[in-house]
Amino acid sequence: MKKESKRLLLDLAVMVVCAVLCLVLLTGVFPRGPMALAAAPTNEVSADGIRIAKVEKTGSGITMLTAKDWESAYPEIYAAYSMNSENKDAEDYVADYPMISTLFEGYGFAKFYGGARGHTYVIEDVTSTGRPHAMANCFTCKTPDFTVMANEMGDAAYSLAFEDVLQQVNEPLSCYNCHGNTGSTLMVTHQYLAKALGSDLNKVDAATLTCGQCHVDYYFDPATKATTLPYTSLATMNPDDMLEYYNSLMVDGQVFADYVHASSGVRQIMINHPEFETFAGKGSVHYGTFTCADCHMGTVTKDDGTTYPDHYLRSPLDNQELIDSTCSKCHEDLPGFVHGIQEKAEARTYDIGYKLEDLINQITAAASSGEYTDEELDAIRMSYRNAQFYWNFVFVENSEGAHNSKLTNECLDKSEALIAETLALFH
Repeated sequence: MKKESKRLLLDLAVMVVCAVLCLVLLTGVFPRGPMALAAAPTNEVSADGIRIAKVEKTGSGITMLTAKDWESAYPEIYAAYSMNSENKDAEDYVADYPMISTLFEGYGFAKFYGGARGHTYVIEDVTSTGRPHAMANCFTCKTPDFTVMANEMGDAAYSLAFEDVLQQVNEPLSCYNCHGNTGSTLMVTHQYLAKALGSDLNKVDAATLTCGQCHVDYYFDPATKATTLPYTSLATMNPDDMLEYYNSLMVDGQVFADYVHASSGVRQIMINHPEFETFAGKGSVHYGTFTCADCHMGTVTKDDGTTYPDHYLRSPLDNQELIDSTCSKCHEDLPGFVHGIQEKAEARTYDIGYKLEDLINQITAAASSGEYTDEELDAIRMSYRNAQFYWNFVFVENSEGAHNSKLTNECLDKSEALIAETLALFH
């Protein structure tokens, strides 16, 4: 009887395992619980050492697992993720950069523009900006609830009413955004990144791609309202080609604009946090050697010698253990080195920002003077649009020059040169 009981129990266990595997393979839905979560697959590594990111399947009926669902399987990681709530203070850019009230006139950022803070606050931030949101595309990088929705519905999700979708979202950026429902595999869950990079996707380490899904510049497609990136490959993922992309995009017979400057009539481009484009751009010192995760997460070593990736996301300057174990090998004084780069970049950002403010006021005056033809004004406005683009690329990039000081200075140089060219167009 004991042998029969053991055999019966073994048969039942095999049946349960088979049922679980069939559920996963057929539906893509992982059952909840530590047993399923701990069995997550890992990323493949290419011949040159790059971890290959898997791309989330669309239309697969996935039920998104929340961060809380993973707590029992990964308690240390969940605790570290929860620490992101400690990063609760946001800089008031409108107060700290007085020129942007003029530069962004006619756009919501002129009235309210808060700096980045912990990822756990993203839903609260997008719903309390003071800027009205008409469509759900504003949730693109704010909640995995919408990420799943976009993967299920396709582009149609982006044009849903913001207030309707707000009733359906609860989870801030969390595990699903970077791992899908796998637990440990690094995933591209935002389809627009895979579309923009195409065959180049597997040339970028997965630990950079997962962060790059949201830390990128984007625009909303004029027809579908879908979140879209302004490039089609790694080769075109640079400020010059991105500007050409925007300047070649026509909408109802006019060049694309995120907003039209209220006083001057300039059709403006609003760049959005291009950390990926900057870090992976020409002149980057660390891209290819380190990933975003290497610097902004790091590794924690437990008392028993095992390790896990730290999910408390922060500047490497705030991670002394990382500085001691990694950064100090090349940087004797990393904080001093980085602050030196940032102070120079910030000084130039302020200086050029005020020059742009003076210039946009001159354009406003010229437009109302009656002394310029429409063709002359169009040329002035287009030249100014390009000058502000390069300045804005630096202004909204969150490292203040630290990710790629060479590219930062090149953009600021181009902005200054274009300001001079614009001034030369006046009578």
